[in-house]
Amino acid sequence: MQKLTRLRLPGFREGLEQQWESPKYSELSFEERLGMLVDLECTRRDDSSLRRRVRGARLALPASIEDLNLSPARGLDRSFILELAQGEWIRKHLNVLIVGATGVGKSYLACALGQATCRHGHSVRYHRTSRLLHDLVLSHADGSFAKVLGSLARVNLLILDDWLRDPLTVSQARDLLEIVDDRYGRASTLLSTQIPVQDWHAHLPDPTLADALLDRLVHNAYTLELKGGSMRKAYSPLADDNR
Repeated sequence: MQKLTRLRLPGFREGLEQQWESPKYSELSFEERLGMLVDLECTRRDDSSLRRRVRGARLALPASIEDLNLSPARGLDRSFILELAQGEWIRKHLNVLIVGATGVGKSYLACALGQATCRHGHSVRYHRTSRLLHDLVLSHADGSFAKVLGSLARVNLLILDDWLRDPLTVSQARDLLEIVDDRYGRASTLLSTQIPVQDWHAHLPDPTLADALLDRLVHNAYTLELKGGSMRKAYSPLADDNR
């Protein structure tokens, strides 16, 4: 048992203790008992890896595909969302654009797809675009910009929430192009925004940068347009308050 601990096999050890304490396992063959121990260790490791990936993703919401409201009134195709949850678009290095009004559930859907991506063994990183841009300014100041770019380039799925919510400077647009250019054809990016895709060009400060960004983000992306009223209002604790 001490050697199992030294070998960092806690699931195997826990399962072996259970087998010793319960007579029902004596009816099983050696191969069956060994297989159960190996399965338990693998399950423990898979669960631990998933928890690490979810923590590392820093998702804004504890969202999951199972809890999504996939009613047709929201403009979501159930079969397509479930297909996205399988992660084939991540393996093909495609993008997803989630567009809709404030409160319609864009961030929740983005985080749900992020968690689904973690389940398939991929790395995920969530950022609010404004905060990422602030961090990039600091990285320029302390000389860590190249290191930050490298970290973002290695992530299988980068989620940028509130895309183009605030006006961008030319410098900020260049930084975003650096990130997108490093990831193009190598990793997936998910953008959540209130701004319709056809209006993105006008919201970017330089036409040349705008062309380059859109060329790398839009042409290899699925677009999801959410409809309906505010989900925050619908699920507010005061929604049924008649006072």
